[in-house]
Amino acid sequence: MDLYSAQRIVEAEAARTGLGTGPNRRLRLTLIIGMPLFLPVLAIMILVPKSLMNDVLHVYEAGIVGCLLHYVWVFAKYPRHAGRPPYLTRDLAMGGGFFLPSLFFGFWLGMIAAPAWALFVGIAYAVELTREHYAHR
Repeated sequence: MDLYSAQRIVEAEAARTGLGTGPNRRLRLTLIIGMPLFLPVLAIMILVPKSLMNDVLHVYEAGIVGCLLHYVWVFAKYPRHAGRPPYLTRDLAMGGGFFLPSLFFGFWLGMIAAPAWALFVGIAYAVELTREHYAHR
Protein backbone atom coordinates (compact mmCIF):
# COMPACT_ATOMS: atom_id res chain seq x y z
CA MET A 1 0.00 0.00 0.00
CA ASP A 2 1.44 3.35 -1.00
CA LEU A 3 1.21 6.55 1.01
CA TYR A 4 -1.57 8.00 -1.18
CA SER A 5 -3.79 4.93 -0.65
CA ALA A 6 -3.23 5.04 3.10
CA GLN A 7 -4.08 8.73 3.16
CA ARG A 8 -7.31 8.11 1.21
CA ILE A 9 -8.31 5.37 3.68
CA VAL A 10 -7.71 7.69 6.64
CA GLU A 11 -9.68 10.51 4.94
CA ALA A 12 -12.56 8.14 4.13
CA GLU A 13 -12.79 6.98 7.73
CA ALA A 14 -12.63 10.55 9.01
CA ALA A 15 -15.35 11.60 6.55
CA ARG A 16 -17.58 8.69 7.56
CA THR A 17 -17.42 9.36 11.27
CA GLY A 18 -17.62 12.57 13.23
CA LEU A 19 -17.40 15.86 11.42
CA GLY A 20 -14.88 14.67 8.84
CA THR A 21 -12.37 16.91 7.15
CA GLY A 22 -12.29 19.49 4.38
CA PRO A 23 -15.54 20.06 2.48
CA ASN A 24 -17.33 17.31 4.43
CA ARG A 25 -16.61 19.16 7.66
CA ARG A 26 -17.76 22.50 6.22
CA LEU A 27 -21.04 21.08 4.94
CA ARG A 28 -21.77 19.23 8.17
CA LEU A 29 -21.05 22.33 10.24
CA THR A 30 -23.28 24.37 7.95
CA LEU A 31 -26.09 21.89 8.54
CA ILE A 32 -25.47 21.58 12.29
CA ILE A 33 -25.39 25.33 12.79
CA GLY A 34 -28.10 26.33 10.32
CA MET A 35 -30.84 23.82 11.06
CA PRO A 36 -31.28 23.96 14.85
CA LEU A 37 -30.66 27.69 14.86
CA PHE A 38 -34.40 28.15 14.36
CA LEU A 39 -34.92 27.53 18.10
CA PRO A 40 -32.81 30.50 19.29
CA VAL A 41 -34.31 32.57 16.47
CA LEU A 42 -37.78 31.70 17.73
CA ALA A 43 -36.76 32.69 21.27
CA ILE A 44 -35.34 35.98 20.03
CA MET A 45 -38.52 36.66 18.06
CA ILE A 46 -40.54 36.15 21.23
CA LEU A 47 -38.30 38.47 23.25
CA VAL A 48 -37.89 41.38 20.83
CA PRO A 49 -40.55 44.00 20.24
CA LYS A 50 -43.12 43.21 17.54
CA SER A 51 -41.61 45.83 15.27
CA LEU A 52 -38.35 43.80 15.10
CA MET A 53 -39.84 40.31 14.76
CA ASN A 54 -39.94 40.39 10.96
CA ASP A 55 -36.38 41.70 10.82
CA VAL A 56 -35.13 38.78 12.91
CA LEU A 57 -37.03 36.36 10.69
CA HIS A 58 -35.61 37.91 7.52
CA VAL A 59 -32.07 37.61 8.88
CA TYR A 60 -32.62 33.91 9.57
CA GLU A 61 -34.14 33.39 6.14
CA ALA A 62 -31.09 35.06 4.61
CA GLY A 63 -28.98 32.64 6.65
CA ILE A 64 -30.85 29.66 5.17
CA VAL A 65 -30.29 31.02 1.68
CA GLY A 66 -26.60 31.47 2.53
CA CYS A 67 -26.35 27.89 3.76
CA LEU A 68 -27.95 26.57 0.58
CA LEU A 69 -25.62 28.72 -1.52
CA HIS A 70 -22.70 27.21 0.38
CA TYR A 71 -23.90 23.78 -0.69
CA VAL A 72 -24.09 24.98 -4.31
CA TRP A 73 -20.56 26.39 -4.03
CA VAL A 74 -19.16 23.07 -2.77
CA PHE A 75 -21.02 21.21 -5.54
CA ALA A 76 -19.55 23.58 -8.13
CA LYS A 77 -16.10 22.93 -6.68
CA TYR A 78 -16.59 19.14 -6.86
CA PRO A 79 -19.08 18.61 -9.72
CA ARG A 80 -18.15 15.00 -10.50
CA HIS A 81 -18.77 12.20 -8.03
CA ALA A 82 -15.49 10.55 -9.00
CA GLY A 83 -13.55 13.68 -8.04
CA ARG A 84 -15.25 14.20 -4.68
CA PRO A 85 -13.86 13.23 -1.30
CA PRO A 86 -15.55 10.18 0.23
CA TYR A 87 -19.13 10.72 1.47
CA LEU A 88 -19.32 14.22 0.00
CA THR A 89 -22.27 13.28 -2.22
CA ARG A 90 -24.21 12.21 0.87
CA ASP A 91 -23.30 15.42 2.66
CA LEU A 92 -24.35 17.48 -0.36
CA ALA A 93 -27.75 15.78 -0.40
CA MET A 94 -28.21 16.63 3.28
CA GLY A 95 -28.81 20.23 2.23
CA GLY A 96 -32.41 19.13 1.82
CA GLY A 97 -32.60 19.24 5.60
CA PHE A 98 -33.15 22.99 5.46
CA PHE A 99 -36.71 22.17 4.43
CA LEU A 100 -37.80 21.71 8.06
CA PRO A 101 -36.76 25.10 9.46
CA SER A 102 -38.12 26.73 6.29
CA LEU A 103 -41.41 24.92 6.83
CA PHE A 104 -41.49 25.98 10.47
CA PHE A 105 -41.23 29.67 9.59
CA GLY A 106 -43.20 29.47 6.34
CA PHE A 107 -40.20 30.47 4.22
CA TRP A 108 -41.34 29.48 0.72
CA LEU A 109 -37.97 29.82 -0.99
CA GLY A 110 -36.40 27.39 1.48
CA MET A 111 -39.35 24.99 1.27
CA ILE A 112 -38.87 24.77 -2.47
CA ALA A 113 -35.08 25.07 -2.77
CA ALA A 114 -34.04 22.57 -0.08
CA PRO A 115 -35.87 19.49 -1.42
CA ALA A 116 -35.11 20.56 -4.99
CA TRP A 117 -31.44 20.68 -4.05
CA ALA A 118 -31.47 17.17 -2.57
CA LEU A 119 -33.31 15.91 -5.66
CA PHE A 120 -30.78 17.64 -7.94
CA VAL A 121 -27.83 16.02 -6.15
CA GLY A 122 -29.49 12.60 -6.35
CA ILE A 123 -30.29 12.94 -10.04
CA ALA A 124 -26.78 14.19 -10.83
CA TYR A 125 -25.35 11.18 -9.01
CA ALA A 126 -27.65 8.74 -10.84
CA VAL A 127 -26.85 10.30 -14.22
CA GLU A 128 -23.13 10.04 -13.56
CA LEU A 129 -23.39 6.40 -12.48
CA THR A 130 -25.45 5.59 -15.57
CA ARG A 131 -22.97 7.39 -17.79
CA GLU A 132 -20.05 5.47 -16.24
CA HIS A 133 -21.94 2.18 -16.60
CA TYR A 134 -22.52 2.69 -20.31
CA ALA A 135 -18.99 4.05 -20.86
CA HIS A 136 -17.48 0.78 -19.59
CA ARG A 137 -19.42 -1.38 -22.04
